[in-house]
Amino acid sequence: MSEANINLSDPTAVLSLFGPQDRYLKLIRNHFGVAITHRDGKLKVVGPEESVRQATTLLENLHRRAQATGELTHQDVEGALEGLGVKGLPDAATLPLTHRAVEVNVPQMQRRIKPKTAGQAEYIQAIRANDLVFCRGPAGCGKTYLAVALAVEALKSRTCSKIVLVRPAVEAGESLGFLPGDLQAKLNPYLRPLLDGLNEMLDFDQVKYLMEHDVIEVIPLAYMRGRTLNSAFIILDEAQNTTSAQMKMFLTRMGEGSKMVVSGDVTQVDLPSGVTSGLRDAWQRLRGLSRISFVSLSSGDIVRHRLVQQIVDRYESREAAGESWNQLEDSEPDSQH
Repeated sequence: MSEANINLSDPTAVLSLFGPQDRYLKLIRNHFGVAITHRDGKLKVVGPEESVRQATTLLENLHRRAQATGELTHQDVEGALEGLGVKGLPDAATLPLTHRAVEVNVPQMQRRIKPKTAGQAEYIQAIRANDLVFCRGPAGCGKTYLAVALAVEALKSRTCSKIVLVRPAVEAGESLGFLPGDLQAKLNPYLRPLLDGLNEMLDFDQVKYLMEHDVIEVIPLAYMRGRTLNSAFIILDEAQNTTSAQMKMFLTRMGEGSKMVVSGDVTQVDLPSGVTSGLRDAWQRLRGLSRISFVSLSSGDIVRHRLVQQIVDRYESREAAGESWNQLEDSEPDSQH
């Protein structure tokens, strides 16, 4: 580990240097994977040597900027990053995956949420470092849970003012029309996985209050049309079940200061035969654009029951071998006692 110190000529400069609600401080700390503390007009930066060097240079540049102008903006921080040769916000692949850098702080929980695999750590870092993140992977690898945790963290730290959780209401072999109840009752099963994660991280009464005041929205994808969402953390779950047109509609809802996470499992598409998945299409179409990250998780990132990983591996191996369902039906499984 390495350490560096920065002396501030004006101790009050730390207020503009750290930004509103310490926003710039958190951005620099998370993206470079370093610890930054302030005492008696002095900043201390601790972490991996190269990360400390870059973060220290960035802070010194921003300090000079703050002295010259009296304040800093988000654009100033981006400009300083580019001055270091970093294109926009750093890409997750270049960041040290230390536990300190990637753990998620949700105040209501008794423990911090930490990645259990390298893939999950990359996913968390990608969300923190980019405005738009696409993540694909099998069931059980934490795609939705980690995104919701980061959204709650952002709301608590006031880096966003609203959480929007979105899912396409696509039927998986069952008819929506035959479900009992009104429209909201019919949609609840599709939105339940998002609510489950949310209720684990916040008290029930708090979730209810925030939803009643539109600070948290849990809505079907169709309800996104025509909206512009500013300063929001927006998550699209089960994105493999969007069409290309729906995906375009969703992505263009992003407003100023917002962050989007799009996740799904491309092996479980419930769209009609011949319809291209919007997640597959966006994965190819948007590659190479700045401030967008693409994270692929695998069966090795599954953190549910150990059998889930074995089940996913078996399905993937059958599909890779090109075996048809007819071939599988003709073969009897081995007897096990």
